[in-house]
Parts: sequence; C-alpha cells; structure tokens
Amino acid sequence: MTHTNKNMFQIKNMTILILIIVVAASLQTSEAEDYTVGGDTIGWTSFPPGGSSFYSNWASNFTFKLNDNLVFNYESGSHSVVILNKANYEKCNVNDDIQTFNKGPTKITLDRSGDFYFICSLSGHCSSGQKLSVKVTETASSDVPLPPAEAPSSLGTGAGSATTETAATFTLLLVTIAFNFFSQF
Repeated sequence: MTHTNKNMFQIKNMTILILIIVVAASLQTSEAEDYTVGGDTIGWTSFPPGGSSFYSNWASNFTFKLNDNLVFNYESGSHSVVILNKANYEKCNVNDDIQTFNKGPTKITLDRSGDFYFICSLSGHCSSGQKLSVKVTETASSDVPLPPAEAPSSLGTGAGSATTETAATFTLLLVTIAFNFFSQF
C-alpha cells in the first residue's frame, strides 16, 4: 500500500469512527427520562414542604423534553392528578379538566412541546400547593438549569438513572468496538 493510499484509508477509518461516536451520542440524548414528581421522598402530596412553591421549585431543576414521563407517586383515594389548561390551573378549577387520574401511581407522557398543568382535585389540596406546571421542549436543552444553592435534599434527582446508564453503557460499547476495529490497521 502506498503512503497516499494508507493516509486515505486512515482518514476513512477516522471518519467512520467519528460517525459512530456522533450516532451513539445522539442515541444517548434522545432517550426519554422518567421524573418522579416531588422526588422519591416527598412525591405527590398535599401541603408539600415549602408550600405552594415546592413543585415549581422542584420542576425548575430539570429540562423536560418531548416524550419524557412524569411519575406522580400517591395512594389511590388520597390524591389525584388532573391535567388542566392554564386558566383553570391558576384558579384550581377542576370543572373543565382535560383528563383526570385517580389511581396512583400515575405516569404521564409529555407528548407535545409547550406547557402542561397538573393539580390534585381533592378539596383544598391544590390551594395548599399540590399543583405543578412544566414546560416541555422539543429536544434536550444544552443549558440545563443548576439546582438552587440550598435545595432540600428531599427533592431527589427525579430522573430515571437506568435509562441514562443504559445509553452510557451502549455508547461506551460502540466506542470500544470501533477503537478495537481501527487499531488493527
């Protein structure tokens, strides 16, 4: 093999390796995440610690993307999850709900971009702070907000780490295979 052919072969191999890395990275960032509303410790409850700002503070720690899931952990009969429009959310009005869930836990897929509004329909729960609004983006944002300096530890991570670990393992596997393949030349 001439020197020019060898260089062309190396460039081709490097291009393939870069392509594999880009594809693996895009697979990792396109997977949906599960978020436990209120974290693993608190969950979906009336009179949350921190009052009416608890769930908005929790949500501000995350960037929700299309097809992510919100998991509302609660006991059936003790709470509910109601999807509403903004006007009814602000007034805690459940008369014109979009959808109601009464059996916990409830898993809701964020199936469109834009704002989602959730409350508990039991008397007094919404007005005591059991309400959540989230903004959903088309894709993952590169500017993920940092948690507040004094965020309560009970907020939890919220995201399903198994999905992220699987994607990271898959990416590492692809890079290892590519490295082993190209190191033979």
